[in-house]
Amino acid sequence: MSLSKALIVYRKELRDMLRDKRTIRSMVIIPVVAFPLLMMVVGYFGSKSETEAHREASAVMIQGSEYAPKLMAALSKVSKIDVQPYQSDARQEVTDKKIRAVAVIPAGFDSDVAAGKTPQISIGYFEGDEKSELARDRLQTFFSAYRDSVARAALEARGVPVSLLSPFQIDAQNVAPPSKVGAELIGGFVLYMIIIWCFTGGMYPAMDLTAGEKERGTMETVLTSPISRADLAFGKFLTVFTASVVSSALSIGSLAFVWSKRAEFGMGTSDLQISINAGSLLSLTMVLLPLAALFASVLIAVALYAKSYREAQSYVSPMVFVVVLPGIIGMMPGIELSWKTALVPILNISVLSKVLMGGSYPWAYIAAIFGMTCVYAAIALSAAVRMFNREDVLFRT
Repeated sequence: MSLSKALIVYRKELRDMLRDKRTIRSMVIIPVVAFPLLMMVVGYFGSKSETEAHREASAVMIQGSEYAPKLMAALSKVSKIDVQPYQSDARQEVTDKKIRAVAVIPAGFDSDVAAGKTPQISIGYFEGDEKSELARDRLQTFFSAYRDSVARAALEARGVPVSLLSPFQIDAQNVAPPSKVGAELIGGFVLYMIIIWCFTGGMYPAMDLTAGEKERGTMETVLTSPISRADLAFGKFLTVFTASVVSSALSIGSLAFVWSKRAEFGMGTSDLQISINAGSLLSLTMVLLPLAALFASVLIAVALYAKSYREAQSYVSPMVFVVVLPGIIGMMPGIELSWKTALVPILNISVLSKVLMGGSYPWAYIAAIFGMTCVYAAIALSAAVRMFNREDVLFRT
């Protein structure tokens, strides 16, 4: 293979790619515009929803309120809990989001408490619904405070020190730095989006340089040029690789810009941090390079098999799900960087990226993941070269 001839193909294809509006949209406009827009929308509505949920009182129903008049009198003074008249279909009301929670007070509650028994109050709520879970937390806080007040009154009546209720204090503190907390909570999502754009940034160039050439009837002309099939394949690979890298770089730059302006974008000024410095950006770019090479090689090999641009779309578009799945797994709780996850393509980049954005640099893992992804990319590139050497693929009709 001649590198100089491959670079000639690369320069020619790069000029053609930059004239294609679809490529510019997928490679430049979407990462630059879509990322800030997406973060602004998510941040705005997320912040608005959380603010509204905490501002409004939680509508609840209490079953068995007649068994605890003192408790109900205390509950009526809590401004953030709105007690509705109890109805027999209270649980369905919670499911339908007409009320937020229902509490069940057992029969003989006051008499059991006075007798030293421990009756149980149960709370029904809608798991996963933010407002319902907030109502549950408010009821639990109230019931815990009321229980402590009853216990204190009983101890004082017997002349026992109230301090016996709390013989010791518990203070739980987060020992992880804010950058690691932020990376654990949102780093996976951010890198998931970058990986998606790394893939989609090369989709349209790959289809245009392979199936598009066939459809326009220019593939035969290119093949008559005095270069080998390997040079041609490598030149096209470099073009798609460039598109993926540029798309990834713009996504990372857009991420850094959005995060630095998160207050202006309505994302709040919380203590959540992600480490976006020269070291993390350099390490992140380094591990994304072989991933972009892997995507470029696979896209060229798959798109080349198609007879037309439309057919190439039908082959390439479902591959997005293959990219999405490891990215989603990488965001799941408990999925951590290990030698097992380091061997899985895409998943290894996703998990490693969270660690990098947390400010840590596990160089052994970085080297291993970089090397393994390069191996996968080389295998995919060799498959693409073999496809260019098959006449039944190049002239498939």
